[in-house]
Amino acid sequence: MTATPSTARMRNPAVVLPDALKALLDLAAAARSGGVPSATLELVHLRASQINGCSYCVDAGVRSAKREGETDERLHAVAAWREASCFTPAERAALALAEASTRLHDRPDPVPDAVWDEAARHHDETQLASLVLMTALTNLFNRINATTRQPTGALWQ
Repeated sequence: MTATPSTARMRNPAVVLPDALKALLDLAAAARSGGVPSATLELVHLRASQINGCSYCVDAGVRSAKREGETDERLHAVAAWREASCFTPAERAALALAEASTRLHDRPDPVPDAVWDEAARHHDETQLASLVLMTALTNLFNRINATTRQPTGALWQ
């Protein structure tokens, strides 16, 4: 069967293997327990998903962020966050860290000290753990959804 962008190649692997879904949801809950504002975590998820071109996660991330009260202005600006004035310094540091740790192949030192140090200036160790885990988990979800071509807006089946 040849899949098109709107047709999944298979059910989501995390649904096929229910223990995997439980582990992923537990990891997501752990990442959200680190004291980083949920709005910041939503922005990190959205930016990593944009970079990876995961339409499912971009769509789900926007919906989730809006449920948390995020504004359209800020959601539209995430892709160009460096030029947008609507993000706090802590959010900017989190977005820079998320970008660097998502684009590991873009430079010899994937997460330069300057990026890490700026994130550490705004976030304590527990918060940094939360940001790193959220970005890593987002990258995992992006890879699952892109590989299996999960349709945008679909519920996991």
